[in-house]
Amino acid sequence: MPPTIQDHLFLDSDNQIPVYRQIHAWLREAIEAGSLPAGARLPSTRALAQQLGLARGTVAAAYALLNAEGYLEAHGQAGSRVAARRAGSGRSAPESGAAGPAPAAFQLGLPALDAFPRKVWGRLAARAARATQVGHMLMAPYAGMPALRSEIARYLRLARGIDCAADQVFVTSGYGGSLQLVARALLAPGQQVWTEDPGYPPTSALLRAAGLAPVPVAVDRDGLQVWKGLALAPAARAAIVTPAHQYPLGAALSAERRHALLQWAGGHDGWVVECDHDGEFRYAGRALPALASWDKLGRVVYCGSFSKVLFPAIRLAYVVAPPGLVAHFGRACAELSASCPALTQTIVSDFMREGHFVRHIRQMRKLYGERRQWLADALADVLGPDAPLAAPAGGLHLALPVQPGADQLLAARLHHHGMAPQALSGCYAGAAAQSGLLLGFTNIVSAAQAAQLGRLLAQLIGEWRR
Repeated sequence: MPPTIQDHLFLDSDNQIPVYRQIHAWLREAIEAGSLPAGARLPSTRALAQQLGLARGTVAAAYALLNAEGYLEAHGQAGSRVAARRAGSGRSAPESGAAGPAPAAFQLGLPALDAFPRKVWGRLAARAARATQVGHMLMAPYAGMPALRSEIARYLRLARGIDCAADQVFVTSGYGGSLQLVARALLAPGQQVWTEDPGYPPTSALLRAAGLAPVPVAVDRDGLQVWKGLALAPAARAAIVTPAHQYPLGAALSAERRHALLQWAGGHDGWVVECDHDGEFRYAGRALPALASWDKLGRVVYCGSFSKVLFPAIRLAYVVAPPGLVAHFGRACAELSASCPALTQTIVSDFMREGHFVRHIRQMRKLYGERRQWLADALADVLGPDAPLAAPAGGLHLALPVQPGADQLLAARLHHHGMAPQALSGCYAGAAAQSGLLLGFTNIVSAAQAAQLGRLLAQLIGEWRR
């Protein structure tokens, strides 16, 4: 690192932009331009603060933000260095090709991208590409490639307790594709569907796009309150739930509520759509069995996804239809004509068949438990008992309660500073019962980074309050 950084870094005390943001912007521009190469060491926060005549905390805030964005790497007493993956293209990264942006701090819905077995995936992808024949260039079957359907069914029998056959599995192009398929196969325009409140915001939008009427039903620490659904919409034909790990509150659907929901479906000619987006990731005890494994009446449609287990760009999900509905779903697939790329399906089926999938999930469960604890400890250190942390037993994020009505404004402020938390109140269909920040932890790569993020978060929250 050039020792004369202070000679090139000009700060404007009259500028409305905070000084630490000016330092952050200058250093980021230098890194992206390549004038600060990969591995370059920056002055310590104390040294640079003395050189610039600033408080040490001001420089520390700029460094913490750069670290959170992936531009810097903290090396303990050795200080901070420019990260190879974010250094300028002319003088740094050893890998060729354009790299996308690193995950933003606290970003939700992402697995640990740094821990994905890219070499294994690349080998399988190359093998699948070399084996391409003329027949592989045609459209894949609308229901999915037979090999992948078989692997998914085998995995669900072993890992989620769902007794299903390959012909019950229908491959889709993501969560939206799964809901579209369910709506086409089972529901008619205008029918009511219970949704969780708070819940995953795109669900209601997707239902409305399909001509259906979502009815928000309150959840509590035991999950969906079935009796409230009956009071609000007794004629509803379906309920969409997240039993293993309710999004966003983190509750698991209790045994009593599971039985009540299944009884409602059986007695009202209704359907339960189980969205199991991250049911594998539970950090206290064993993973909960899928609700579909309790279903004896054929009323549960199970929806799974590879986005949060592998990576979101894969755009691959699946639906498991009850045995008596296979023909309905087959016709719906043909009507939608939404085939997924055959090459991607082949790679995923090989990844599963050779054991990489189960091994990856097992490793991620351990890794996420560590990263979750890093963030929880870091926030406890800087925020103390005045800001209790809601840490459910599963899932990929933590919820940090904040004062009522503040989470939307705080989230917007943190987004402005390069972070990507989400406001809990934005998950409610009506008036929010709780206010908080949803903080993803999967891409926090060290306890030191968690501590830096915690300090920066506390600083920004304190500035907002003042």
